[in-house]
Amino acid sequence: MIKAGEVRELMNRYGSEKVPFLFAIDFELEKGIFELKPLESKSLLFRVGEVENYTSSQQGINNDQSDKSNNTNQELLKIITPPDKSEYKKSYDIVMTGLMRGDTYLINLTTLTEITTPLSFEQIIAKTTSPYALCIPDNFVCFSPERFVRIEKGIITTCPMKGTIDATIPGAVDKIMTDYKEICEHNTITDLLRNDIGAVSKRVWVERFRYTDRILTDRGEIIQVSSDIRGEIKDEFISESKERLGDVIFSLLPAGSVSGAPKPSTLRLISKAEGRSRGFYTGIFGYFDGETLDSAVLIRFIEKGPEGKLYYRSGGGITVNSNWENEYDEVLKKVYLPAK
Repeated sequence: MIKAGEVRELMNRYGSEKVPFLFAIDFELEKGIFELKPLESKSLLFRVGEVENYTSSQQGINNDQSDKSNNTNQELLKIITPPDKSEYKKSYDIVMTGLMRGDTYLINLTTLTEITTPLSFEQIIAKTTSPYALCIPDNFVCFSPERFVRIEKGIITTCPMKGTIDATIPGAVDKIMTDYKEICEHNTITDLLRNDIGAVSKRVWVERFRYTDRILTDRGEIIQVSSDIRGEIKDEFISESKERLGDVIFSLLPAGSVSGAPKPSTLRLISKAEGRSRGFYTGIFGYFDGETLDSAVLIRFIEKGPEGKLYYRSGGGITVNSNWENEYDEVLKKVYLPAK
């Protein structure tokens, strides 16, 4: 691992040279990963859309094993110790005090859940399905459904996810699409990311607002709400002679969907409420193929703690209209393996 600032410089350099690379940046903007020729890498596994540098068989997953394990998906990830409710409530109260004081009007509060799984991190990335995935063996594995940004032919696109509901609830789509708290939260994050994208763009527009996706998990199906926001990048960042990809990406960090707004005071409140660094969880990673850069927010994240225990990290957006018990339940709903 290297310093985050080095990642920025390397992205600028190799982006201009049209050389493919993979990168990752932690939430605190302290550490990073940079890999040239990532398709040949032996130190990490990744998936970005249809591009991946591994096969299921290489990771010890064959069709017979996959079919057998699909019958007992919940056996593949078990919760050992859920987040302590009283501790979560303390963190929630700190956040709510900040909201009432005006320090923030949207904040992402996260926690961790101790889990167990018979699968290695390498097997998890091969066993699950998601648009984006990254595995640093014996460190962490992430199978993210959420794009951070895509940069292609001078257009930057971001697709924040805000709003999750159990798909088996009667009228689930209508329920989440008309919920006042969910509407306010999604409006806020859309506005925040329009501003973020605007910092590097000549013009910004919302291509698609509050659409739903169904995601199959090992615990059933969930519905998530997203929006599609786009911008035309300023010539000073993207031109025929240069690709300042590092400068563009770092101008947008940390990701608004997993921090909040306004960012400076919200980040201070996150540090106080959570009391621990997030590391690569809720950071970002991405792949540049020489022409197009696509990246993801590092959510749906399992890490190995220093004592060897496994922790699943999850969270959700909090506003003044939130209810702490509902938010606690949402945190647990996000502890899953996306079924394949």
